[in-house]
Amino acid sequence: MNQLKSLNRRSFLRTTTLTGVALTSFPFVGRVLGANERINVACIGVGGKGDSDSSDAKRCGGNIVAICDVDRGTLAKKAQQFAGAKQYTDYRKLLDEMGKDIDAVTVSTPDHNHGVATIRAMKMGKHAFVQKPLVQNVSEARILRQLAKEKKLATQMGNQGSAENGLRRAVEVINAGVIGKPLELHVWSNRPVWRQAYDRPAGEDPVPASLDWDSWIGPAAMRPYKKDIYHTFQWRGWFDFGTGALGDMACHTVNMPFRALKLGYPTVVEYELGSRFYPETFPKTTRIRFEFPERDGLPPLKFWWYDGNPGDALKPLRPDPDKVREIIATQGNLPGSGALIIGEKGKLFSPDDYGAQFYLAMKGEEEFKNGDRHEATKDVPQSIPRSPGHMEEWFKMMKDGTPAYSNFDIAAYLTEIILLGCIALRVGEGRPMQWDGPNMKSPNLPEAEQFVSRKNRAGWEA
Repeated sequence: MNQLKSLNRRSFLRTTTLTGVALTSFPFVGRVLGANERINVACIGVGGKGDSDSSDAKRCGGNIVAICDVDRGTLAKKAQQFAGAKQYTDYRKLLDEMGKDIDAVTVSTPDHNHGVATIRAMKMGKHAFVQKPLVQNVSEARILRQLAKEKKLATQMGNQGSAENGLRRAVEVINAGVIGKPLELHVWSNRPVWRQAYDRPAGEDPVPASLDWDSWIGPAAMRPYKKDIYHTFQWRGWFDFGTGALGDMACHTVNMPFRALKLGYPTVVEYELGSRFYPETFPKTTRIRFEFPERDGLPPLKFWWYDGNPGDALKPLRPDPDKVREIIATQGNLPGSGALIIGEKGKLFSPDDYGAQFYLAMKGEEEFKNGDRHEATKDVPQSIPRSPGHMEEWFKMMKDGTPAYSNFDIAAYLTEIILLGCIALRVGEGRPMQWDGPNMKSPNLPEAEQFVSRKNRAGWEA
């Protein structure tokens, strides 16, 4: 927390109110690289989503000079695409050796390595594209947001729905007052689609020859390797490595409402209800409530998050049927994921993870209609520029300074708020956690502080 305490709180408060967020991105005024200048990129994590992230970086004109992955098999396969790129299994070594030769990094590792890798790179002045959730804990989100401003770097979080025309149009429609003042937000997810809610298995298995287990563990506490328990993909359900369904998907599904409803910091977060709790893994299903105060002329608002896999034998928690009756009337059932905003004049519903589509049901209407074709939206002007592509936005920011729509001034704020739900879950069911956003602490539950940051393993400090 020493680095965190050194942040200039007065400077932070100049751009962040207690109850709101400035939704116009901070201007990028650093050294732009120029339209014709070669951008040397190092890709940290090239398996899973990192496979497409690194390919997209090359497609957008990046010169991939280094690649890093803890799995040597994944590394060797990706090296076939990037001839001449230096290969690493430890991103610390990559940054130490290649720091002078790179302009930017992509970070597509498991959640627990996002913060350390990105903070190290940004301290060196490197532009950063980082997968969602941007980081694993609140303090890392705050540090990245501050570094982006101080170093004047081009940044973008990998919540690709930000580039969707439907998401931007929904923000315009809500901001135009079509559904009136927003009163409630309900967001649900069909995650987890990985195994979670169980105890740590005993014993250990031989570490595969292709896997750098020490680098995979990174800043987390060391533990024995167990086959098919952590690597690959199963890490999402563990407190030490992932952020559960909330961290995995809310950066997508809450993205549009966060912007449109100007959510800012909540004053209360409560883990209201969930399935059986285990010491090291997230529950199978949860319901978490966030309370937001008045902000920028909008009334107080309550936001409920629900997760759980509909295919699981345990029935997942979902909104009250009366809240979603128009959705069920329109679609026949409740989709696996979605976001519903209830306003004074009507409701707006987005039926997927990325906000690509939205539907409206004004008061008196029993079913939802396509938002683009609804009579209530026809006179709402376009006020948000449309995207050339999510990765393309990041490259444009590096080349000419145009702010990417999910740059860290926005993305780190969104991530920080979402991760408060993970903290509330850890402090316990049925314990409303008051929250002081600027100071990152709970006035009534001081034990929450232990979950704000992580004590990194020696040698893996940010």
